[in-house]
Amino acid sequence: MIIKMTPGASDAQVDAVEERIRNEGYEPRTIRGVGMSVIAVVGKRPEYLIDKILSMSGVDQCIPIEKPYKLAARDFQSGWTEITLGEAVLGSQDITVMAGPCTVETREQLLTTAHGVKAHGAHVLRGGAFKPRSSPYAFQGLGEDGLKLLDEARAISGLPIITEVMEPGTVDVVQRYADILQIGARNCQNYPLLREVGKARKPVMLKRGPSVTIDEWIMAAEYVLHGGNMQVMMCERGIKTFENYTRNTLDLSAIPAIKRLTHLPVIVDPSHGTGKWHLVRSMCLASVAAGADGVLIEVHPTPDTALCDGAQSLTIENFAVAASDIARVAAAVGRRVPGFESDGTFVGGGSYSAVAG
Repeated sequence: MIIKMTPGASDAQVDAVEERIRNEGYEPRTIRGVGMSVIAVVGKRPEYLIDKILSMSGVDQCIPIEKPYKLAARDFQSGWTEITLGEAVLGSQDITVMAGPCTVETREQLLTTAHGVKAHGAHVLRGGAFKPRSSPYAFQGLGEDGLKLLDEARAISGLPIITEVMEPGTVDVVQRYADILQIGARNCQNYPLLREVGKARKPVMLKRGPSVTIDEWIMAAEYVLHGGNMQVMMCERGIKTFENYTRNTLDLSAIPAIKRLTHLPVIVDPSHGTGKWHLVRSMCLASVAAGADGVLIEVHPTPDTALCDGAQSLTIENFAVAASDIARVAAAVGRRVPGFESDGTFVGGGSYSAVAG
């Protein structure tokens, strides 16, 4: 159930409603806006409270929510969730571009990529320090040493960083370095991990699991929101189907579906969604046209030498082309990519060069 207070309701009136909700055995989640406060009542079947709450001073409406998710529901707040990421505001008219290698391999590789994507318009640097791999013999990432390299890359490039956290016990160390915590597809329904990042005060990007329905995906986000962390972004990265030409099947219909059902911003990862570098640019453009708030692109200076996912990684030169085209499509649908003109020109300019190891 969602309780909308009257415009200008006092703090005392909001406090009284919260206290009544607790006394009835439920948990209030409140967003105190400048003009109006909204309270979500979390728990099973709170609808019997509607008449009681409506009689309280300062209450305007009580709206029952039929969906199992409450805090993620579109009715929970009047506007979209907005998250500031460097020069872009995710969830606004901005299109946010996140780019970088699948995994941090060396200092030279990471800093070269950071300089390159920065010079061509990226707003966030991605890179994996802890890597969940299908094979225990595959490269598992550099761990905290990789986080330290990401920290250095942020200091040099000025880009905030996003990196994956894999288990509850590493949340504290990862959030000491990262600006955004990524929950990978394999951990989409790892509820102990979701509860732990719900306690964090860093934005969380929740990737959709390969066999997870849209409702299940939103319920996974609800775990993070229920923990008190309201800075959640959803990431569509492809689902398993019978098709085997692409790595996964990128579900572009999930973008408008999530935006209809929730107030959360949507990122699309066409690299994992397709598994083929030559499809990434096209799927970026389609994602923006479908309403995505941002894209997550794997970029590597030399994909043929990459230790992980080289086949789906763009070169820095190919990333520059994709970023420019993304800006032009964004302008065509009434949005913008910060740092770019509507014709796709990156006004920041600049160039990249390899960094000595």
